[in-house]
Amino acid sequence: MLQESGADILDGSYQTASEPRPALTRPSRAQAEEAVRTLIAWAGDDPAREGLTQTPARVARAYEEWFCGYAQEPAAILERTFGEVGGYQDVVVLRDIPLESTCEHHMAPIRGVAHIAYLPSRRVVGISKLARLVDLYSRRLQIQERLTAEIADALDQALQPLGVAVVVEARHECMSSRGVRKHGSLLVTRAFRGVYQEGGLRQDVLGLLQRRPE
Repeated sequence: MLQESGADILDGSYQTASEPRPALTRPSRAQAEEAVRTLIAWAGDDPAREGLTQTPARVARAYEEWFCGYAQEPAAILERTFGEVGGYQDVVVLRDIPLESTCEHHMAPIRGVAHIAYLPSRRVVGISKLARLVDLYSRRLQIQERLTAEIADALDQALQPLGVAVVVEARHECMSSRGVRKHGSLLVTRAFRGVYQEGGLRQDVLGLLQRRPE
């Protein structure tokens, strides 16, 4: 049961992307490719070997895809909202949003799903934007706890709804491919904002998020 497991992030204490990040000097592509060559050599292979000569360039291009979230801002994704909802006043739920991210501790894959619910106050956002928001934050080096909080905070700030609930369920290859090598472990994290920080309403929305279509 979702309400019986996972780490709650209740107060938004994790730093989110809406807070200013320190200015960084970004290395050139040539420097990035050279770093990959160094890692290949450190692993014990020859970066000049035929099968590896183009690997540094491929890795750099892959990084542009895997970490494209750094070049995006949540406000741009959520700026277009809709007020004509025909008097709808209940919760909006989008479940089972596929999620792929990268662990910032070992740079190993994180794969799972995100579930999002919010209770509108005046405006709603297109459902594709909720999926794009998940992609934005997951396409960065992450820990799952912060990822969950960032999604909730971005929705809370952009829509100013009555409440937001976010649940993320994911498997971490840093646990299955190295270290303790425990396969099948599922990490569940939850973030609540507004009215969903209250016990009764929280249980209601968790019931919606955990229910699977028949």
